[in-house]
Parts: sequence; structure tokens; C-alpha cells
Amino acid sequence: MPENAVFAPPNSLLSSAEIVEIVSGLVDQGIDEIRLTGGEPTLRKDLDEIVVGLSRLPLAKFGLTTNGFLLENKLPMLRNGGCEYINVSLDSLDRDCYHRINRRDAFDPVLRAVKRAISMKFKVKINVVIFRGINDGEIHDFIRFAEANRVEVRFLEYMRIGLGNTSLSKHFMPMAEIRREIESQHSLRAVPGPIDATARTFETGSGARVGFIASESQPFCSGCSRLRLSAKGKLRACIMSEAGIDLHGVARRDYPDLLKQVMALKPVGRLDSIDQPMHEIGG
Repeated sequence: MPENAVFAPPNSLLSSAEIVEIVSGLVDQGIDEIRLTGGEPTLRKDLDEIVVGLSRLPLAKFGLTTNGFLLENKLPMLRNGGCEYINVSLDSLDRDCYHRINRRDAFDPVLRAVKRAISMKFKVKINVVIFRGINDGEIHDFIRFAEANRVEVRFLEYMRIGLGNTSLSKHFMPMAEIRREIESQHSLRAVPGPIDATARTFETGSGARVGFIASESQPFCSGCSRLRLSAKGKLRACIMSEAGIDLHGVARRDYPDLLKQVMALKPVGRLDSIDQPMHEIGG
């Protein structure tokens, strides 16, 4: 995220009640898995209200993706609210490298939150974007972290989103190269997953779980089932496209037709790039 990021005014965002109302309408249409992303969801002062409202819905899976800065104190509330799945973005296990990537001195609280979430029996996954020349020397460190903590580590390719459009050629590392590096020291056994999964999951010989999300080099668009509700109420069909339909104030009786329209916007092939920065889209 750029240092000079411009954020939307709070009064342009959905309230907690509006979020719950829209999601409830989507659940009525058959959606049964919800993940809170961002920006950064733990920055919402009304996150507790959102979680409580969503916890009342008949969901098969309820999760949250976070940078982990403010996560630790939220864990009891998330546990009580039925949120079982937590993905934490952690791009380095080295404090100095972490600071270089995030420009924040938050390594200790993030690592502490991860370990507390594991101890509280959340289903934790660590998301690691590999940047050539920055953290690509830590791949085996993350494998050892997965082994030691019995937590899944997922390696992600740098994507052509926002700032990635200008620095991708310098820092992009394809997943095939990341996997070859891992296999130079570890055996990998494929773990079956759902057909619409974004990650291909494997286990090392010692039982550590490793996921690969190759959005650039091995896109999974043809099997993607995800929809994305923005903080302003737009339901989008794809992370790489701003096309969508505003559900703010829409009557539930109109949801079936609008959902069909949004689904028709889903691309079957990978769109090249998007200028909108990731902090406006959500991970």
C-alpha cells in the first residue's frame, strides 16, 4: 500500500447493519461461505457488530483475512462469533525484512497473534507473497515454520494489481520456481481439495501443509466461484475487474436477477491487470 494512500470517507461505506442485511440476502440465494477481508477488517470500529450479525446466518464457513496488526485482542470475539478460519498475511519471518515490506514495526504483535490463534484452535493459514530479491530467501524458513507450528503456509505470486503493475517485472517469482526450490529439500504430496479452490495444497514428508496460489502463471478463473462485496456495497464478479452491481438499498426480491447479472460478468480467462490498488479491493 502506498504511504500516501487516500481512503474513502466513512460515510460512504456500508454500516454494520447494511453489511449484515446484504450478506443475509446473499445467503438466502445459496451463498454459504463468507470471508471478511479488507482493506483491513480489524480497523472497523464496528467489527464486533458485523461478526455478531453474520454469526446468526446459516453459514458452512465463516472466516477472516487480516494483516494481523490488531488481531490478538479480537480473537476471543471472533471465537465467540463463530469465525473459525483466519488467514494472516505474513510476508517475512525476519523482523527487518518484515519492516521493509510493511513499513510498520508490527512483527512481534502479528507473530504473537498467529501463535495465540493456533493455540485457540482456529484454522489458521499464513499467506506469503514472495518477492524476488526481498523475501525469496525465506521460503525454507516458512516451511520450517509450518512444520513447527502445524499451520498451513500458502505462497502467493505477486499480482498485477495497483503498485504491482509497476514493480512486477522486478519482483515477480513464478510459482513453478518457488515449488522447485521447496522440492530441492522436501518431498511434496498433493492433498485433494474442492474444484473451486484458489490454492493447490500439498504436504511435505514431515506433514507440513503448503499451498500454492499461482494467480499470474497458473490462473484458476474457469473454476472460480467467488464474489466480492465492496465496503460501499458493490458486488463484483472478479478481483481484477471493477465491474459489478450496487446492492446498497436493493430489495431482496431483486437479488436473484442481479446475482445472475453479476455471475455473467465473471471472466473465464485471466484479465491482464487492474490499476485499482489492492487496499481498495481486499485480499
